[in-house]
Amino acid sequence: MHTDDTIVAIATPAGRGGIGVVRLSGPDAQKIAMPLLRVKSPLQAGRAQFSELIDPADASKLDEVVVTYFAAPHSYTTDDVIEISAHGSPVLLRWIVEQSLAAGARLAEPGEFTLRAFLHGRLDLTQAEAVKDLIEAQTLTQAKVAAQQLDGALSRRIQPIKEKLIALIARLEAGVDFAEDDISVAPDAEILQSIAAVQDPLKTLEASFAYGRIVHEGLTLAIVGRPNVGKSSLFNRLVERERAIVTATPGTTRDLVSETVTLGDIPVKLMDTAGIRATQDEAESIGVAKSYEAMADADLILLVFDATTEHQSEDEQLLQAIGTRQAITILNKCDLDHINKGDEACFRTSAVTGEGIPELREKILTHFTHGMPELEHGFLTNVRHHEAIKKSIVALERAEIAVTRKIPHEMVLLDIYAALSELDEISGKTSADDILNTIFGSFCIGK
Repeated sequence: MHTDDTIVAIATPAGRGGIGVVRLSGPDAQKIAMPLLRVKSPLQAGRAQFSELIDPADASKLDEVVVTYFAAPHSYTTDDVIEISAHGSPVLLRWIVEQSLAAGARLAEPGEFTLRAFLHGRLDLTQAEAVKDLIEAQTLTQAKVAAQQLDGALSRRIQPIKEKLIALIARLEAGVDFAEDDISVAPDAEILQSIAAVQDPLKTLEASFAYGRIVHEGLTLAIVGRPNVGKSSLFNRLVERERAIVTATPGTTRDLVSETVTLGDIPVKLMDTAGIRATQDEAESIGVAKSYEAMADADLILLVFDATTEHQSEDEQLLQAIGTRQAITILNKCDLDHINKGDEACFRTSAVTGEGIPELREKILTHFTHGMPELEHGFLTNVRHHEAIKKSIVALERAEIAVTRKIPHEMVLLDIYAALSELDEISGKTSADDILNTIFGSFCIGK
């Protein structure tokens, strides 16, 4: 893929709208855009300017637009960038793109504007990935976290760790490669201390993924129980609309019904499941099987009992099936007379009156967010980042073992380089020059 040509694309979602934006990026952005514009004065960098969109063939006016010029390197891609904000007619926007292509631009590949920003050093890998997260954010918290990552929060947290690794590598490399200059090899205790100084913040960062995954991906909750305990009514209360069919006949729900809601600014996918019981009905049996599958896949199970009846055999089977999975036990229909008091640990609700529903929402949220980190600090939200951090920790553990076993430092360096390489997979490569500069900047080699 060439990065020194000029690319063009529609930068707003497909379809009609009040505004549509066409973006050009590259050295010929102005040259290609200007024949399509009638401006009263030359474009000025960093300023939006009113203009008329014209047909170069006969100079006829097609639209009134706002043109913004970003001069290199002060743009998103660090190239010259022209953005034409026209009325959002798909025909008009396509015409601008076609005219730009005819004038020498190339149609941008998916994600190429952000790719250029990365390749030109405008963004690192974590920031580039945060662009996608920000676009796809479903809640304000997700948008805030993505904005923090885009601002470099995670990179700033990883950079000091990488610097410590580079310093350790430089010390060991100096001892191995420049022994003739009387550079003493660090003692084992000092090396272990340096490794620990890197491991501790990495382990803290790795642990932050428990909350970061929730923020990034949301939660999946399965509402399960035997037939007619009020699962669908509870589901409708939580989604705040009549989404699932509710009747007095047991076994009404025979398939999974799902809906995504927001709890505490975290997206939560709720699944209403078929009532679990022994049945000869083929359709209901399939529904029961799907209920068990939903239980297995859920982050949290809402196990619903009927407060008006004693525990039955299906309830006991459900408790055994759940085992050690995370679950909140609910006694529904607590508004009715002659209720079974049940286990005091059960959460009491009434899907009919709404009693206990706000508290249940809070209970679900705090079940996952209790003791989690503040949003001000960079934390892991990406599976790829999490895997890289785990591999880096494992590599450092290997290095630690190698040091304690008196294995030569050349071999220890392999594991430390592996740990650094995994961190490079997150924020970008560490060059050999970075290590050499540290070596020569820290030690008087060759005078």
